[in-house]
Amino acid sequence: MRPLLHLHRLHFLLAVALLIGCSASNVASIEDGGAGQTADADADAALLQARPYEYKEPAGYDPQRPTPLVLLLHGYKTSGAVQKVYFGLGTLADSAGFLLAYPDGTADSKGFLFWNATDACCDTDHRGIDDVGYLRAVLRDMKRRYNVDPRRVFVVGHSNGGFMGYRLACELSDELAGVVSMAGATWEDPGRCHPSSLVSVLQVHGDADDTVHYAGGAPSPPLLASYPSARDTVARWMQYDGCAGPLADTGARLNLVSNLPDGHTRVERAAGCPGAAVELWTIQGGVHIPPLLPTFAASVYSFLMAHPRP
Repeated sequence: MRPLLHLHRLHFLLAVALLIGCSASNVASIEDGGAGQTADADADAALLQARPYEYKEPAGYDPQRPTPLVLLLHGYKTSGAVQKVYFGLGTLADSAGFLLAYPDGTADSKGFLFWNATDACCDTDHRGIDDVGYLRAVLRDMKRRYNVDPRRVFVVGHSNGGFMGYRLACELSDELAGVVSMAGATWEDPGRCHPSSLVSVLQVHGDADDTVHYAGGAPSPPLLASYPSARDTVARWMQYDGCAGPLADTGARLNLVSNLPDGHTRVERAAGCPGAAVELWTIQGGVHIPPLLPTFAASVYSFLMAHPRP
């Protein structure tokens, strides 16, 4: 099985991130504010002191205007800074005017950063890190720092980060409007997910992905348990969101990847979803880490902005 991020591309993207991504970032920790006097704020401060996170304020931020927030979750073995560059969300944050938080997971025994998402991915040491609690603290800290639009708080994740995005949708649904997962999957056991509110979901997946398979798969390191297919993942969220109709091809075709023919991404949408949206974008011929065009970030953000919390 190939690793979740090829090392040569990781090194390249990390170099790019260091050159153009980090200088425009801020690092949140206990020293530079955010903690109030409440019990929640004190607990959050303790988590963030141990695990500071990076965030970006968009150019022209207006504290008088409620501003969307995107929480970006990286894949296994990479980092938030690298993921920001790969997805193109740092540049888009300035032009589109949204806040961006991009924390890091925890290093495992091999030194690779991971999120403790579903049972499939990717707590290889079985440490049981409470990443839901940590990421809740990140969201609350951003809300203390900025005028965050409560109807437009989103999660975007890749691979391990996509798995983690689904876990957040299951457990923090009352705080999120939507989740975009590229090459992730939800829980294999639907009984592990009990969202209390509607969450819009977009699954983006290449049908030639040989790491997190489009058709789902059995355990294979570093994946620890079986995981559902892209279609089954979407079907589960259609149930959670109460969609009455089928998943149908919209006829729309997108260009998200630079090395595939025009119109390579097929857009399918669930019908009859009250107050939410569920879509599957299949990158036909797409691999686990395709070379993305700037249209990727713009397209997924447009999906999210079209579906705020009711």
